[in-house]
Amino acid sequence: MPDPFWAALGQPGLVWLVIAAATAGVVRGFSGFGTAMVFLPVAGQVLSPVAALVALSVMDLFGPLPNVPRALRDAHRGDVLRLCAGLVVALPLGLLVLTSVAPEVFRYGVSVISLLLLVLLVLGWRYRGVLRAWMIYLMGMVGGFMFGAVGLPGPPVIMVYMASPLPPPVVRANLMLYLLGADALMVAFLGISGRLEVAAIWTGVVVTLPYLAGNILGGWLFQPAYERFYRWAAYAIIVVSALSGLPLLD
Repeated sequence: MPDPFWAALGQPGLVWLVIAAATAGVVRGFSGFGTAMVFLPVAGQVLSPVAALVALSVMDLFGPLPNVPRALRDAHRGDVLRLCAGLVVALPLGLLVLTSVAPEVFRYGVSVISLLLLVLLVLGWRYRGVLRAWMIYLMGMVGGFMFGAVGLPGPPVIMVYMASPLPPPVVRANLMLYLLGADALMVAFLGISGRLEVAAIWTGVVVTLPYLAGNILGGWLFQPAYERFYRWAAYAIIVVSALSGLPLLD
């Protein structure tokens, strides 16, 4: 094994990264979203903002793969492509913001946006109109900017899809494929800009296995008839993770 792999195994706080990755995998497997909202508040306490994003993107490229065939069957693929097109436009702008802020600002941003999203979802504040193509492109752009700036590509898309009349399997599949595309684009942009840190890549590799196991378990647990239970379970996990990531509570 290369030296960076052993260095990743000696990463301070690795136990917490593994626990966060496994928990995020379960949430992602049964809900289709939530990886960043669970993992980043914890990773932000151990890694730099860019390293946390790299580790997240690497593990999230492999972890959901067991559930991708099912997602491809259920998803509205045209909408997924529109979302990813929006990501391509705005993700670089978000990365410019990320590289100009302090790590504490990154951690506050991740936790506050996660908690705000949760409050809006619980209160039922969601878009309930007809989804048009330009709106889907716009959601992808907002998600791309937020991914680059604070590592959260999901909130604008989740807010709309969780309120849509689409059946739960389609919502779950669209979110899963969109977030997978977001991770691939993040790795590509970080590589092009020279910010793809080798140590962070290996950290992502190390936490991939627990994340993959969590995804398999979450996918096995998913049953459309219990969609309400899964949603509230995901909400509870997001609250705990987001609060733990606040520098104020260190």
